[in-house]
Amino acid sequence: MKLYKNYKPIVSVILPTYNRSEFLKRAIDSVIAQSFSEWELIVVDDGSEDDTFSIINKFLASNKKIRYMKHSNRKLPLSLNAGIKVSTGEYIAFLGSDDEYLPEHLNLRVNELQKNEVIDLIYGGVKIIGDPYVKDKNDLSKKIHLSDCVIGGTFFGKKNMFIELDGFKNIEYSEDSEFFERAKLIYNIKKVEYPTYVYYRNTPDSICNKI
Repeated sequence: MKLYKNYKPIVSVILPTYNRSEFLKRAIDSVIAQSFSEWELIVVDDGSEDDTFSIINKFLASNKKIRYMKHSNRKLPLSLNAGIKVSTGEYIAFLGSDDEYLPEHLNLRVNELQKNEVIDLIYGGVKIIGDPYVKDKNDLSKKIHLSDCVIGGTFFGKKNMFIELDGFKNIEYSEDSEFFERAKLIYNIKKVEYPTYVYYRNTPDSICNKI
């Protein structure tokens, strides 16, 4: 199905959100400000009860590359999968609704995969704002530094890989590391270091802070 007239996005950015209206503008603005312009942004609203739609609707009216879908509250993994299924780009990227990209984020990652065609997924390259420690998925009574974790927001990969792996498992915590463990058994993965994903750890009711 052709969604765009005279346009084919190379990257589909999937932005899941739930009651994050106060941060959404910052996140969406950071996609619009990308030096790489051949993207589509898919905002997946996981049943928000705040004024999320009124924020997004302003963007929908002015930017044809932004799409919006809403479903009942199904939690993060299923929202990510919903975005993957409707995406039209060759590559998939992710953005937390309380995070943001620096302007070169997509450009650097597209270049990385286009010059290394054997690579299926890249991750890493993050600037952390706030507490750099999160609970260990293997022992929630302990904390580990984010440098020892994979951060799903930084994932950037070929769409076919996400489809073939059937997306993210519907688990309560660390669905990104579970996906990573499955992916690395089959696909070529590379870590990058350029810190263009800005990860805000100071959002009080984020999954990492609530678990």
